[in-house]
Amino acid sequence: MSAPAAPTARDRKRWAQYLVNERAEAEVYRSLAARRDGEEREILLELAEAEGRHEAHWLGLLGGEPARLPRADAGTVVLGWMAKRFGSIFVLALAQNAEARSPYETDPFATPTMAADEKIHHEVVRGLAARGRRRLSGTFRAAVFGANDGLVSNLALVLGIGATGVGGPFVLFSGLAGLLAGALSMGAGEFVSVRSQRELLDATEPSNFADDALPDLDLDANELALVYRTRGMSAVDALERARAVVSAAQKADRSVPYQREVEAADDHEVVGGAWGAALSSFLFFASGAIIPVLPWLFGMSGLPAVLLALLLVGIALMSTGAAVGLLSGGPPLKRALRQLAIGFGAAAITYALGLLFGVSVG
Repeated sequence: MSAPAAPTARDRKRWAQYLVNERAEAEVYRSLAARRDGEEREILLELAEAEGRHEAHWLGLLGGEPARLPRADAGTVVLGWMAKRFGSIFVLALAQNAEARSPYETDPFATPTMAADEKIHHEVVRGLAARGRRRLSGTFRAAVFGANDGLVSNLALVLGIGATGVGGPFVLFSGLAGLLAGALSMGAGEFVSVRSQRELLDATEPSNFADDALPDLDLDANELALVYRTRGMSAVDALERARAVVSAAQKADRSVPYQREVEAADDHEVVGGAWGAALSSFLFFASGAIIPVLPWLFGMSGLPAVLLALLLVGIALMSTGAAVGLLSGGPPLKRALRQLAIGFGAAAITYALGLLFGVSVG
């Protein structure tokens, strides 16, 4: 798209906004880099440098530093504040969404290179966020599911019990019993699930079982190639790898049994730790399950208690849904409303059943 011959005042105002946004985004990446080291730090600093090139483009079109500059977009300001104080995965997830909304592709004054940069930045930030998600996924999954289950199940329980017409103390006792039973069940189930998955991964990893026999294999015809073929290598690549391993084994010191270095699979990092997942699941289920009980815990009863419980749980459900949306790179509001609809739908069903049961008993 060709640029207009004479830029308007509106164009210059837009350029100034782009300028401050690029500066703010570069500062976000520098703040994140300050909290990291190694390759991630270098990647973030290069992203900041790229944003600096974009800044120079708009500065050139403006003919130098304007006397007055607008404020950066609210989203970018929030990103900068979070990056300086937390440096968390949430910042990268938000930055990923921001890079995906770049206006440069349709702006006639932005170069095709700048538009391409922004698209690549989206993929780069997505890759960095994916690293954090992998490190966080096991425990975070247990935490989010635990909190959500606690919110929904205990809200459904107290509303269903309360709809039968029983007194407030009975609703409170039912809610606390549901909290403890559910938290113990969630913690135990998560422990068994993660421990079992890790054991399955251990069983599929390469082992050193036959390493002491490697020096005695024939260099040109050895069954070690079959091992590599079972791991997905082609016959030619497997034979080449097997010859290299056997050759190294035959040259090694024979005074001690030969043993290869086995590379640990990174799947364990994705799964997480069994105790961490169990404890997170227990605590977050309990923290979610206590929220619907709070009105009765503070002496409320009847319709006011129900309405307050719905309000508190609604806020919590939308918060967990938005958090999942942010971390997954999806729209937070959509995820929040989905969580709210699921939770209130389950509560409505049990409340209706409680009303029917209360009428039939009465």
